[in-house]
Amino acid sequence: MALPPILAQSLRLPAVAAPLFIISNPDLVIAQCQAGIVGSFPSLNARPSGTLDAWLTRIKSELTTYDAAHPEAPSAPFAVNLIVHKSNDRLNEDLDLCVQHQVPLVITSLGANSDVNAAIHSYGGIVLHDVINNRFARKAIEKGADGLIAVAAGAGGHAGATSPFALVQEIREWFDGPLLLSGAIAKGDAILATQAMGADLAYIGSAFIATHEANADPAYKQMLVDHSADDIVYSNLFTGVHGNYLKPSIQRAGLDPDNLPQSDPSKMNFGSGGSSKDKAWKDIWGCGQGIGAVKVVGAAADVVRRLQDEYQVARQRLAI
Repeated sequence: MALPPILAQSLRLPAVAAPLFIISNPDLVIAQCQAGIVGSFPSLNARPSGTLDAWLTRIKSELTTYDAAHPEAPSAPFAVNLIVHKSNDRLNEDLDLCVQHQVPLVITSLGANSDVNAAIHSYGGIVLHDVINNRFARKAIEKGADGLIAVAAGAGGHAGATSPFALVQEIREWFDGPLLLSGAIAKGDAILATQAMGADLAYIGSAFIATHEANADPAYKQMLVDHSADDIVYSNLFTGVHGNYLKPSIQRAGLDPDNLPQSDPSKMNFGSGGSSKDKAWKDIWGCGQGIGAVKVVGAAADVVRRLQDEYQVARQRLAI
């Protein structure tokens, strides 16, 4: 499958760091890009709204300076995640800033939008769209997305329920463009498996929560180290969209993780970056099922190096 040059030629590991709500910030994005993978963040993380301009200016400046000092191993491109849901009252403002700064990669979520895609294409940017099933994948491409992020079962954030094997298989029956896969990918072996299934790049989120650069509560980071896939709950209670969450954080909030009520998806509201008036996202901590691979809280660059080493070992084991 053909990747655009910006992805085919600039990555030292076939991976993209997923945008983590509240957690991803310029420190984390810059570290990820300098380590050789795409770093990303949700535009809604930059608060108040005027902060986004400063974030984009800083990321571009520091990566340019780094590249000048490291011509033998320049940084990977960065991406901004735009929530396209109708309740996001910052969408147009944030989109205008992405166009102004010519953000190389834009990840769209919760709604494919032709006008958003056209705006990013106006300067040569690339749009990757989150999908949880084949139907949404077709709609995204019909509306002009350049590539797809298949968010399969086990992924952190707003995850789907379909097996990654099935989801990639169905999408690849008709789409030969850029395809990323998300779903409990936290080791180099899994990155290689992603490619073996037919996807181009792995989409990795939870492993970067437990890093020094991440804007996460220290207890949150340690919780990832201390727990595993058995401690993940799949629920739509907290945002109106199904996602995976750490069971201990739900218990700390006084809820029974084994008996959570269903939420009304029509109540989703991303006008302030979330959908709960009680701001439950600060206390209910999301992550994917791959956290068993997270053994320590460390630097983002160390996570990427571990993934690179594991990826090469896996290739050698299979004589690739």
